[in-house]
Amino acid sequence: MSGPRSESIFQRRLRKFRRLRRGYWSFLLILAAYLSSFALPMVANNVALLVKYEGRYYVPLVTYQPASAFGQGAIGEPDYRELREAFAREGRGNWVVVPAYPYGPNESLLDQAGAPPHAPSSRHYFGTDDRGRDVLVRLAYGFNISMTFALLVTSLGLLAGVAAGALLGYLGGKVDIIGQRAIEIWSSLPFLYTIIIISSIVVPVYLPGRGPLLQPSFWLLVAILTLFDWMGITYYIRGEFYREKARDYVGAAIVTGVSRSAIMFRHILPNALTPVVSFAPFMVVANIGSLVALDFLGFGLPAPTPSWGELIGQGMANLTKWWLVFFPLGALFMTLLLVVFIGEAVREAFDPKEYSRLR
Repeated sequence: MSGPRSESIFQRRLRKFRRLRRGYWSFLLILAAYLSSFALPMVANNVALLVKYEGRYYVPLVTYQPASAFGQGAIGEPDYRELREAFAREGRGNWVVVPAYPYGPNESLLDQAGAPPHAPSSRHYFGTDDRGRDVLVRLAYGFNISMTFALLVTSLGLLAGVAAGALLGYLGGKVDIIGQRAIEIWSSLPFLYTIIIISSIVVPVYLPGRGPLLQPSFWLLVAILTLFDWMGITYYIRGEFYREKARDYVGAAIVTGVSRSAIMFRHILPNALTPVVSFAPFMVVANIGSLVALDFLGFGLPAPTPSWGELIGQGMANLTKWWLVFFPLGALFMTLLLVVFIGEAVREAFDPKEYSRLR
């Protein structure tokens, strides 16, 4: 009769993380919100999901359709909300299916009384900004952009930092000394000022027939922030490799002829990932804050990209319009709070003292 199934350290850490309810439920909430945000074009958009016109079916969300395709004389894309009402009045069997919240993130809504920004109402739950764009929609799209940006920068930064720390810690000697001095010099550069300078001097470069080759954009900001995001984790991985390479299992691997790269990344690295897992949520928080700060200062994502920082900047310029202050700051606060809860739970679950061989 076989005994009870043994449980690995990772499984025990995962079980402990699930017991930490605040962090575990925060993780599920953030994960559900982030995955759902990719479906936003089907939930909150000013482009119709499906149109039936004169016996034919159109999917404007997938294929652009001009207003002339539906018998309108307007130039450009039709107003699908108005088109739906017109089809309903005509009663000719034509119809339009629009998203549940039929307003786009970059759509200026100037059909309301008075000049924007407009206060929250039954049509626009969070009001509109100073250009007449729906605040709720821009916050929702901004959440997806902020989380995607932070996750990309964190992932790329961790990959670079782990690789650099592994090399420095395993090789040691002159490689470690020279590498550490280079990292110290690079880390001494003022992070925010350097990014502002790079973002402000990068201008579009146009090539004949190819359009803009380089311009301030989402991917350029990801690359710039990654250049500064990898250094912190390097010190921790370096220390872990210095400790682990003195273990008996590393000596046994060397004696049996295992290659250096295999020893580093197949034997030592799995035992040195605790700092990576523990610090990753807090790096996500820092990167969201960096993007918001750059957008607030005007050196972030190009207009009219939905951005929390740009909305907070509008709130600062319109302090009497409370919805431009309360909702963007509230969304930022709640997101960062949930990610911090996740980070605290992960750090406690992966605490090496909890599963030390000496206890």
